[in-house]
Amino acid sequence: MPRTTWTTIKDALERDIAEGRLCPGDRLPTEPDLAQRFEAGRHSVRRAVAALAKEGKLSIEQGRGTFVESTPLLTYAISRRTRLRRNLAPQGLEVSGDLLNAEVIEATAPVRLALRLNKGAKVIASRRITYADKMPISVGVSYHSADRFPDYLERRRVTASVTETYKSYGIDDYLRGETQLHARQADPDEAKLLRQHPDLPVIVVRAIDTLPDGTPIAFKEVIWSAARVQFTMTGGED
Repeated sequence: MPRTTWTTIKDALERDIAEGRLCPGDRLPTEPDLAQRFEAGRHSVRRAVAALAKEGKLSIEQGRGTFVESTPLLTYAISRRTRLRRNLAPQGLEVSGDLLNAEVIEATAPVRLALRLNKGAKVIASRRITYADKMPISVGVSYHSADRFPDYLERRRVTASVTETYKSYGIDDYLRGETQLHARQADPDEAKLLRQHPDLPVIVVRAIDTLPDGTPIAFKEVIWSAARVQFTMTGGED
């Protein structure tokens, strides 16, 4: 009897997912168990699983196992007033995040240009990861002028909201002044943080937030999982 090909295994696992025999969040059987089920070699099983991971249907988590992708494709609208929770909460998602690291550094040339700062100016660089229903969807760095926003990190920790943090500085409204997007392959650190296959792409979003008069207050570079998020552009307020 000919051995089962990896494409046959892939098709069967796809049917299991589509028909609900494997549900979002379920852990896939082990490689030996799948090899036994399909009467196939472990190399064929590994290739089938890797192909599904590259398509974003499975999530391979080092040390934990392989899981059916639990987060549906989210829609993130970029508008004049782009707000994270306002975007995702109506989709029934619990939004959370963690601060990965933060430091006060001398602004690089691109950051100085975006924030209209003088050479030698200091900025607060904070790197955060964002989750939707506990699945990582993005990781990125935001830059704020250290002179304009002293104690920004502490206020952000207390308020747990960018909007509320700005209000603590007397800023009641802010707008998305500029957004640039491009796609590329994830680097190993990004793939690990986003818990996605290293061959899957990410979407890089560089954005400048401004006061209503156009004064820049934040520059951000956020890496989004292309398998989990799609973007729409709107000219509206939200």
